[in-house]
Amino acid sequence: MKDQTADTQRLPYRLKEPFLTTTELALFRVLDHMVEGRYLICPKVALNDLFYIVRPNENVHFFNKFFRKHVDFLLCDPQTMTPAFGVELLRQISKNEAREFDKFMDELFTDAGLPLVHVPSSETYDLSDIVVLFQLAMTKIDGTTSLRESHASDSVPQCPLCGKMMVLRIRRTGMSSGKKYYGCMDSPRCAGVVSIN
Repeated sequence: MKDQTADTQRLPYRLKEPFLTTTELALFRVLDHMVEGRYLICPKVALNDLFYIVRPNENVHFFNKFFRKHVDFLLCDPQTMTPAFGVELLRQISKNEAREFDKFMDELFTDAGLPLVHVPSSETYDLSDIVVLFQLAMTKIDGTTSLRESHASDSVPQCPLCGKMMVLRIRRTGMSSGKKYYGCMDSPRCAGVVSIN
């Protein structure tokens, strides 16, 4: 008789199979042949591992736009792991949903100065067609200002006392009431403060 206690104590997780769908695997093989070792191909990279939100406590409403979303493939420099290309499969989903997400992805990657290649979903891919799509993505990105050239106003200061990220706050009392400042995210345990002029 099977031990039922062992079953009830197992965590409720199972390995997803397959990791890549038939269309994703077919595209992966063509990309692998195309790049010939010049890039490392990373499948299913979470957008919040690739991008971050500047001043996150002020821009918290932007978090849902990329939370639990990913780019299908990210091509990186094999030495430095610097992202070079994003590759996104165009799937058959409702037009409005697809259009809205595609527009967001285009804007996100374009602002970052990172080419995003849109590939129509198929079970077979022609290498020459994929090369043309890469060239189109490169053309689109030429002349854009990269997010890599960050501005000082984009960054959140680190706490001068403990080194943790700081959070934008507003003074509620006293002579400075209504004024903004950065306080340590570990407040009240840490009293680190950075004033905003």
